[in-house]
Amino acid sequence: MSFASRSRFSLSLIAAAAALASTAALAQEVQVVKIAHAGPLSGGIAHIGKDTENGVRLALDDLNAQNLVIGGKKIKFEIAAEDDAGDPRQATAVAQKLCDQKVAGVVGHLQSGTSIPAAAVYDKCGVPHITAAATNPDLTKPGYKTTYRLIANDSALGAALAIFSAEHLKLKSVAIIDDRTAYGQGVASVFKATAQQKGISVVGEEFTTDKATDFMAILTAIKNKKPDAIFYGGLDAQAGPMLRQMEQLGLGNVKFFGGDALCTEKLPELAGKTPALKNVTCATGGASVAKMQGGADWKKRYDAKFPGQFQIYSPYAYDAAMVLADAMKRANSVDPKVYIPFIAKTEYKGVTANIAFTNKGELTTPAVTLYTYKDGSRVALN
Repeated sequence: MSFASRSRFSLSLIAAAAALASTAALAQEVQVVKIAHAGPLSGGIAHIGKDTENGVRLALDDLNAQNLVIGGKKIKFEIAAEDDAGDPRQATAVAQKLCDQKVAGVVGHLQSGTSIPAAAVYDKCGVPHITAAATNPDLTKPGYKTTYRLIANDSALGAALAIFSAEHLKLKSVAIIDDRTAYGQGVASVFKATAQQKGISVVGEEFTTDKATDFMAILTAIKNKKPDAIFYGGLDAQAGPMLRQMEQLGLGNVKFFGGDALCTEKLPELAGKTPALKNVTCATGGASVAKMQGGADWKKRYDAKFPGQFQIYSPYAYDAAMVLADAMKRANSVDPKVYIPFIAKTEYKGVTANIAFTNKGELTTPAVTLYTYKDGSRVALN
């Protein structure tokens, strides 16, 4: 081999080594950031938990497509999905597990009864969480700097339903049932207080559980009091069979009210498409997807990726993940200790709304939408 050939060979080796070193350096610059989703992926409302998980997955796909660089490193977001089974004790165990895994943030939990105890765990370990669904006002009362809500709370939902009952439907009496969960009791309490202020008489109060399927005894007791309406504080998994049993007992013409946890796309299926569905009025925090500022296009993308799985909260879960990432970008850090203060200063144009928070972690301008059901589908009333 000539000197020139040896020189060219040496230069080629140097170039190859440099390229390999450069590739290795670039590989080292990629940082995996875990955003967790925590909610019920088993049990009677697994369909709702899966919907919110899907929202997070779609958000992380969109974020990864942006090829974000934060703190000088290319960021790859990955989901850490955990099942709390809708159980408060399991929720605290899940929260501790996510703390131990040092996730960067959590979207969850779904229910108030799981979110409230989990919030204390996240506060202690310094991991921010944003719920896309839990509505009990007690969630934000401790003032944790790690807790945020991306939806209207029960004070708004229960009050809106009671005002609609009195002012639009002109109802005079109501019976109230709740499932004894933090969510069910909370929304029922607000509805009761507002209804009474509006002159509606509460003629009966009954209780069940979030696992029950037979409501004949309590519905029979209510039937004897002849209310104009029944308010149920609980989930769609119980509201469905409750509506079927109301029809069987001759209560098919009694108005039926409930909050966001029963106001799902799946309620008609759970109710066996009973005629009593026509009397349902339910409330959700936020606008209907059709009226969200980015809702129509977002829903097309969601349905393409997760056909037939949309329920109610996935747009909020999507925005929750986006809000966490937005705070990281503004802080130029994925370290919760650094970026948590930036969540409080959020001004983010989301799919669901323009998002900003109060000093308690509530939305500054929460919206409420009322729905009913027609021909087996959920239809917005406002």
